[in-house]
Amino acid sequence: MPLPDTMFCAQQIHIPPELPDILKRFTKAAIRTQPADVLQWSAGYFSALSRGDPLPVKDRIEMPMATQKTDTGLTQGLLKVLHKQSLNTAMKHLCEILTSDPEGGPARIPFEIFSYVYCYLSGLDKEIPASDTESYLSSLKDRVLFQYLRAFPVSAPFPWGWLSLRSEDSTCQGN
Repeated sequence: MPLPDTMFCAQQIHIPPELPDILKRFTKAAIRTQPADVLQWSAGYFSALSRGDPLPVKDRIEMPMATQKTDTGLTQGLLKVLHKQSLNTAMKHLCEILTSDPEGGPARIPFEIFSYVYCYLSGLDKEIPASDTESYLSSLKDRVLFQYLRAFPVSAPFPWGWLSLRSEDSTCQGN
């Protein structure tokens, strides 16, 4: 059965108010980044946007300067994008590698280990202030404790190895 000829006007179509801004930022990011595979890059862009992760976006457009016979595509802007995403990715991989939880589960590791490695990696990045690292780890510790207390009765023993409440454990030595 053919579709009826329906006329639409602006009053009939609802456009979410945030959509134009999202599309404008996406378009600018695509122009600056110049991805080789636009569809794959777009999927990564919107996936990162929905998770709140750093976006795979170059700070500015780069003109190709390939001097080799085969262009690797590795540019300063691409390296900066990878660097922005690397701390989050590294910590996810760390948890997946060190967890004793079954595969497909939550990938939990002791907070002391997570905190130690996070401090070390964030200390390598001169653009991450030590105060930001401390604030992040403190809020993470509070969230872990809150989730545990919501999930288990007060009388249940707390797995202290998973979360240390001593303030000196959360400080990043050397930062």
